[in-house]
Amino acid sequence: MVNREKARAQARERARELVNQMTVEERASQLRYDAPAIERLGVPTYNWWGEALHGVARAGAATSFPQAIGMAAAFDPELIRKAGDVAATEGRAKYNAFSAENDRDIYKGLTFWSPNVNIFRDPRWGRGQETYGEDPYLTSRLGVAYVEGLQGDEENIMKSAACAKHFAVHSGPEAVRHEFNAVAAKKDMAETYLPAFKACVQEAGVEAVMGAYNRTNGEPCCGSRTLIEELLRKEWGFEGHFVSDCWAIRDFHEHHMVTHTMEESAAMALKAGCDINCGVTYMYLLKALEQGLVTEEEITEAAVRAFTARYLLGLFDESEFDRIPYESVECEEHLEVAQQLTRESVVLLKNDGVLPLQVSAGQTVGVIGPNANSREALIGNYHGTSSRYITVLEGIQDKVGNNGRVLYSEGSHLFKDRVENLAWENDRIAEAVTVAKHSDVVVLCVGLNETLEGEEGDTGNSYASGDKADLQLPAPQRKLMEAVFAVGKPVIVCLMAGSAIDLSQAQEKASAVLQLWYPGARGGKAVADILFGDCSPSGKLPVTFYRSLEGLPDFEDYSMKGRTYRYMEGEALYPFGYGLTYGDVRVESAALSGKDAESGDVTVHVSVKNAGNVATGDVIQIYVKDRESPFAVPNHSLCAFARVFLEAGERREMEIKVPARAFLVVNDEGEFVPGSGNCLLYVGTGQPDERTAALSGKRSVEIALNPA
Repeated sequence: MVNREKARAQARERARELVNQMTVEERASQLRYDAPAIERLGVPTYNWWGEALHGVARAGAATSFPQAIGMAAAFDPELIRKAGDVAATEGRAKYNAFSAENDRDIYKGLTFWSPNVNIFRDPRWGRGQETYGEDPYLTSRLGVAYVEGLQGDEENIMKSAACAKHFAVHSGPEAVRHEFNAVAAKKDMAETYLPAFKACVQEAGVEAVMGAYNRTNGEPCCGSRTLIEELLRKEWGFEGHFVSDCWAIRDFHEHHMVTHTMEESAAMALKAGCDINCGVTYMYLLKALEQGLVTEEEITEAAVRAFTARYLLGLFDESEFDRIPYESVECEEHLEVAQQLTRESVVLLKNDGVLPLQVSAGQTVGVIGPNANSREALIGNYHGTSSRYITVLEGIQDKVGNNGRVLYSEGSHLFKDRVENLAWENDRIAEAVTVAKHSDVVVLCVGLNETLEGEEGDTGNSYASGDKADLQLPAPQRKLMEAVFAVGKPVIVCLMAGSAIDLSQAQEKASAVLQLWYPGARGGKAVADILFGDCSPSGKLPVTFYRSLEGLPDFEDYSMKGRTYRYMEGEALYPFGYGLTYGDVRVESAALSGKDAESGDVTVHVSVKNAGNVATGDVIQIYVKDRESPFAVPNHSLCAFARVFLEAGERREMEIKVPARAFLVVNDEGEFVPGSGNCLLYVGTGQPDERTAALSGKRSVEIALNPA
């Protein structure tokens, strides 16, 4: 972590000097997300609301990365750190240019409300696409990396300010989030829901934390003394600013019914430590002050924390970041980082040998499906604007060129029973069947987009408020898939979605299955590169693909029992951590090679070989299982991973560090305590479960650790 302790102390001192010159009315005004100018003090207007989930969002042109869940599938913290740096660089370039034009509108500041490090505990959650998946260790590693990328490595100034959200226990349902009480046991809190937030605070020095809409164990998250004051500030040592989710404080009296008035809600949030209000409730702070519900000192402290952030960003000084030119936006270097992330994010779930395709004279490729030529299916939610979009169809057309023929059919509407309103039902299926019959191979692009899964209020999926009702593809797409399979040609199913979908039919009947996620505005190029073998797929699933909802607890149940690979009891369709390549990377041997006496970290020496004839990346994964502790998770937990690239036939020796905390367990009081010491480490290219072994033909190497 970059040590900004000295810079923060200096920024806070300057912030206090400035705030002391303000009237209480001016101080209160600065706690709104749309803070007005104070001209007599030289303070310009500032809008705190900025988005950079996968590139700068909602502020015009910017480099577009795969959706966060796709970035997670890359299992590549260093590349995600680069993506964060790209977003920060382009954010600075845009801020510099817009400020020069006196444009200080929403989404045009340097405080980015990203990353979302909530745990994707249930596949129905529409906003799960914004997260890094279901595993707290993976989420913490990627969250830390993205924060570090956004905030930069300068000790005296932040390139931009990151924000870990939504603190702390939040993952749906969207429809009731404004009134919902998420009840989580102390063990689940400490073991699953909190680690990524703690890592972002203590390892990455994240500047901001955003609260959630819901209550957690009875307290509204944006007004929770337990979460904000006791845990975040006192226990973890968080020194940055806290921001509410948008209009969440209003929910205190309108939906949670824990207060009665705007003034009481504003007071509850401020006294708990919420500094910035995304919403309008803090417009009632002065009335709350008049009523004795808050003190002037509490308003002052929140204002000081807010201006500390603005000073740390160098907004009142000249800095090297002022010289970042607008030409850096969507520059070639940044676009290449996005392409590399897309290439690493694609997960190959099945391949009977049809992939990679060959660009050969006379070959006809049929491209079918509502997502094949869809820009919406490229970008997910919380997206920016690209100056160019490359759909999967366009990527394939560019790749094939004049060497063959590409036929196309939309096949079906994304979710309606017909494309043309006046037509018969399933009006594009005949065309799709015709295309399949006239093709040598079919690429079938199905899935969802942000109109079907996403945030409550942002999607057209009003019946579930952005969540999924089930794991099925929309009915028109299921009919399309059946019709195309019935033709009998080799079919490559490409799923474009931000969450797990039931792909049982594709697994049974398709020649190949690829999970593309939402691959970014120009993602079609990288997808074509993979389809035609210019590079090998190497992504891994950051979530479990369940066979159905059967066996999953109720959506509203926040207990981890039965959820995610660590706690599930049944067999997955596609397990967490699974993903094939065109090569054949195998762990030949693994053994302990050292233990740090001071930290307790363990080093594992791993010998890996690509036994295949195609160069490929892959992810070496290490899981731990405590065989005796009653507090251990039922299955096993990811505790270390490392990306590797191997040429065909290449062998490599690797050293991978397993942190000492991997051998701790969490008791019922939420305390990390030593485990039994009788542990197994599993080292492989996926989980050590039977389903992964059956799908991949590979088993992990086991290392036994016994009590000293």
